Amino acid sequence: MEDSSKLPADIVAKLRRLAHDLSNSLETILQASYLLGQAEMEGNRKKWAQMIEAGARDAAGINREIREVLKASSLKNRQSDAKD
Repeated sequence: MEDSSKLPADIVAKLRRLAHDLSNSLETILQASYLLGQAEMEGNRKKWAQMIEAGARDAAGINREIREVLKASSLKNRQSDAKD
């Protein structure tokens, strides 16, 4: 992964807002997939609901990693600004 400290502060802030919004959308999908999982389904329907949940969990994990990188970049930018 590239060093995110090279990103301008305004870009990092925009990406953090987008990642936050993505988190909210993914949470809706996770909640809906949980509720689907509670319903009695058979065969392909159950498999598809499980695929949705697994995909949403994976996406949420990736989004958390992105947010951590962006948070670290924000801290580096602040520390760099404080030195100037």
